[in-house]
Amino acid sequence: MTGQNVIVIGAGPVGALAALYAANRGDNVEVYELRADLRDPSTTPLNFTKSINLALSERGINSMRHARCEGLLDTVLSETIAMHGRMIHGQRKNGKLYEESQSYDAQGRYIRAVDRAGLNKRLLDHLEQMPNVTLYFNHKLTGADFNKNIAWFEQRKQARTDHAQNPTEDPLMKAERERPKEISVEFDLLIGADGAHSASRYHMMKFARLTYQQEYIDTLWCEFHIEPRAADGSFAISPNHLHIWPGGSFMFIAIPSLDKSFTCTLFAPESYFASLSTATSDGLVSSFSKNFPGVCPELITPKELKRQFTQNPHLPLISIKCTPYHYKSGVVILGDAAHAMVPFYGQGMNSGLEDVRVLFDILDAHDVYNDSPNLATTIKERREGALNAYTLQRTPDAAAVNDLALRNYEEMRSGVKSPVYRMRKWVEETINVFLPSLGWRTQYTRVSFENQRYSEVEKAVARQGRVIIIAVSLGCFGITSLAALRLLRRGNIGR
Repeated sequence: MTGQNVIVIGAGPVGALAALYAANRGDNVEVYELRADLRDPSTTPLNFTKSINLALSERGINSMRHARCEGLLDTVLSETIAMHGRMIHGQRKNGKLYEESQSYDAQGRYIRAVDRAGLNKRLLDHLEQMPNVTLYFNHKLTGADFNKNIAWFEQRKQARTDHAQNPTEDPLMKAERERPKEISVEFDLLIGADGAHSASRYHMMKFARLTYQQEYIDTLWCEFHIEPRAADGSFAISPNHLHIWPGGSFMFIAIPSLDKSFTCTLFAPESYFASLSTATSDGLVSSFSKNFPGVCPELITPKELKRQFTQNPHLPLISIKCTPYHYKSGVVILGDAAHAMVPFYGQGMNSGLEDVRVLFDILDAHDVYNDSPNLATTIKERREGALNAYTLQRTPDAAAVNDLALRNYEEMRSGVKSPVYRMRKWVEETINVFLPSLGWRTQYTRVSFENQRYSEVEKAVARQGRVIIIAVSLGCFGITSLAALRLLRRGNIGR
C-alpha cells in the first residue's frame, strides 16, 4: 500500500504525536509550523512566556504508549516529576502558616509535571529520524481548498516572535518578513493541530457548516517563578505536589520543574489585575501576603514579585467549542483547534493527545490502512466515514471536559477548603477502597487516571452524586425518625 499524503498543521505536542501516528502507519507526512524550530531556545513558546509546566496524566501517557515509537514514553517519563496530590496553603487565625496535603487518588496514583518544551523536543526528535516525515518551520497556512485538497503556505524567513495582545515586533524584522514566498501543497488528509486561534479551523469553516462557540472567562493569568533554595539549590517547597493558594475568586498555583524551581501562575479576575497594576510595590506585596500567605517574601522576594508581575504578560483564558471536527475526507482538527479549554483540570494537552489516539483507532477500525483489494469502498470513502465517526464520538467528550475544566476552577480556588468537598471525597475514596466491585470512583480519578470517555465520566459522577443525596436524605430521615420515636416513648413513660 502506498501511504496517504498527510500534512499536519502545527508542530506542538498534539501535531507532533499525530504525525508520529500517521508516519508509523506508512503515510508520507509533512509537518508545517508557523514558528521557527520549537527546539530552538530562542523560539517564542505558545504562551509567550519563558516556560510552561504541564500536568501529564493517564490519557496523554496512554496516547504516547500507543504511538508505536520505541523508547519515546520511557524518555518522556524520565523527565517528569511525580505529583501525588494538591498541597493547600493558607494561614490560620493566629497568623501561623499551614500546608495541607490532599492526595489525588485513593490507590496512590499520581499525575506528572512535565516541561512542555522538553516534551515537544522529544516528539520532534523522533519525527526527524523517520524517513517518511519532513518538518517545515516558518510556514504559515494562508489558504486551503478542501474540495480539491490543496493548501497554500507562506514561507517566511523570520517567524513572528511577539503576541498579538502584547506587540513588541521590531519594524526591521517586520520588513524582513514581508513578501514571503508562497507554495502550494496537495494532500489526502490535512490534520489541523494549530491551537486555539487555528488557521486550519478558520479555512475549514469556509467549507463545513461549523457551529462555533468562543468564550473568554473573566480571568487573566500571569506567570511567576520560584527559584531553588539559595543555600543548597534544593526545592523551596515540596516537589511532589501541585501547590495551591486558594483565594475565593482567584488563586495562585506552583508546579515543580526539573531544575528544582517552580513555575507559578496567578489566576484572577481582570479587575484584580487592574488594581495590582496601579498599586505600589508595597501594595502588591501586601495583597499577596493577604491572599496568598507564604509566597512573598518567603518564596519570592518583593523585588522579584514586582518585576515578574510587571514584565510578564497578563493573558486571557479562552474556551472554545465547535462541531463538526472534519469536512468530507480531507481535513480534521484536533486539540485546542477543536476544543480549547481553560487549564484548571490539567486536561488540555492530555485531551489533545487522546484526540490523536481516538482518531487513529477509528481510522484503523474503518480499514483506512487496510490495502486489501477485496474491500467494496475506496480509501477516500473509508476515510470520510472514519472522520464522520470521529466527530460523532469526540464532540460530546470534548464538550464534557470543557465544562468539567470550567467547574474545576471553582473547586481549586475555593472548594478544596470546603468541608462538603472533603466529606464527599472521603466517602467516594472509602467506597472505592473497601468496595471496589461497585465501580465507585471520584471524578478526578476517572478523568486523570483512566481512559473512560469524558461524557461517560460526567454521567457516572452525576449518578454517584444522586446516590449520595439519597443516602444523606435517608440518613437524615432515619435520624429524625429515631429522635421522634424516642420523644414519643418518653411521653408515654411520663404518663
